[in-house]
Amino acid sequence: MGTSLQVVEHLSPGRDLDAYVANVSTIPILNAEEEKTLAERLFFDNDLEAARQLVMSHMRFVVHIARSYQGYGLPLGDLIQEGNVGLMKAVKRFNPTMGVRLVSFAVHWIKAEMHEFILKNWRIVKVATTKAQRKLFFNLRSQKKGLGWMNNDEVNAIAEDLGVDAATVRQMEGRMAATDMAFDAPSDADDDAAVMAPSMFLEDHSADPALMVEHQNVEESNNMQLTEAMSELDERARDILAQRWLVEEKATLHELAAKYEVSAERIRQIEKNAMKKLKNAIMIV
Repeated sequence: MGTSLQVVEHLSPGRDLDAYVANVSTIPILNAEEEKTLAERLFFDNDLEAARQLVMSHMRFVVHIARSYQGYGLPLGDLIQEGNVGLMKAVKRFNPTMGVRLVSFAVHWIKAEMHEFILKNWRIVKVATTKAQRKLFFNLRSQKKGLGWMNNDEVNAIAEDLGVDAATVRQMEGRMAATDMAFDAPSDADDDAAVMAPSMFLEDHSADPALMVEHQNVEESNNMQLTEAMSELDERARDILAQRWLVEEKATLHELAAKYEVSAERIRQIEKNAMKKLKNAIMIV
């Protein structure tokens, strides 16, 4: 058994899936006494070697469960890896004093990790977010008799069996039947295909000619009013405003105070009064 364990440790489902599956199938299955001994070593003594052996001996079980979820179109290797995470969580939490086999305890954790992976990766848009929706998603796939839409009798039967209303079943069936679509058209798409992309259905309000003319008129009017208002200021006030607001490196109050040989407070007052006149001129309240 030691040789098989060493081989598997250097493999992962993502590298060589066939070799991985072949190797985990060679690891002997623990009998009840062996499993209990290892589980007690882990539970009472935190023996990591015992944990490793428990995990390795149940990897073939993860492969078996992962194969049952291949219908979702996701890579088997990824499902196995997620299942292995669930297996390790189960081993960590397993209590040998409860009188159950590890495989019975671990199945919940293994499936939970696979379910989470499937729901995150099956569609770009999540089809199930609540606990009830997640349960319905997996049960609905297994209970549908064919690829076509269910009739009313089938919907009502599934709704009654799962304890939900028929409308919820219909909603989930619609979500599952939907397909993902890229927001933008592919770069090599022709004109006919490009116009069907979702991005083409968005309205560009900024391209409205009427709005563009209106904005341009408003901007021109404001600039004209500002120019006229600036011309009505005295030369000192215009220079102070220009040095404080219209240049990249703004002058400080003290620099302007030294230039005009007045106090910094006087410069601040001139700036404030000039700004007030400009606001009144362009009708800003």
